[in-house]
Amino acid sequence: MNKASVLIIEDHKELATTIGEYLQHSGFDVDYALDGLSGLHLAVTNIYDAIVLDIMLPGIDGFAVCDKVRNEAKSDIPIIMLTARDQMDDKLKGFDTGADDYLVKPFDPKELVARLTALIKRFKGELNKSSLSVGDLIFDQATLQVSRQGKVLKVSPTGLQILKVLMLKSPEVISKERLSKELWGDLSPESDVLRSHLYLLRKTIDKPFDKQLLHTIPTIGIKLEDM
Repeated sequence: MNKASVLIIEDHKELATTIGEYLQHSGFDVDYALDGLSGLHLAVTNIYDAIVLDIMLPGIDGFAVCDKVRNEAKSDIPIIMLTARDQMDDKLKGFDTGADDYLVKPFDPKELVARLTALIKRFKGELNKSSLSVGDLIFDQATLQVSRQGKVLKVSPTGLQILKVLMLKSPEVISKERLSKELWGDLSPESDVLRSHLYLLRKTIDKPFDKQLLHTIPTIGIKLEDM
């Protein structure tokens, strides 16, 4: 992977510096913001390969930053949320606003580097220009638009990657272990991360509609099928 640039949005200056120095030592270019508004400004006016985003920030919090990057700037840049919180509700809210991954402080900086590397590789040029469909669900990979029954659906970047795997393999059943490896390689995050993304994906593509497409096969895995 060519040298990648990372924006760190973290109000704890010493921690931000420590993370930044480790990332630079690992071959990344690094930029910093110490509050939400400054971080949002940098995120939408500069080009980065990934963002490391704290939740508790002065100005506006990390949830708001992430939401604005996704919905106002229309950016699919990989975002890792970095926080002391470890509650499922916070994780779901983070993923719902568009975060791709979640690391709880304290953490091993080697893990952050590995997660960043995997996310950046996954998002760089992986999507092709074909259109995928299962039943009335359509995923246009050229525009990254997902629709069902003519209604455009809001799907997170990681949700798009999950859809791609499941739609390409449909109606095959994919184990959660295999799906996790497809998404994150050998360094899979904790099981809550995938479970949270699947919960939000099901809520988006199935809940508003009469017919279910995303099916959980107990003890086996997940499949996408128009049954």
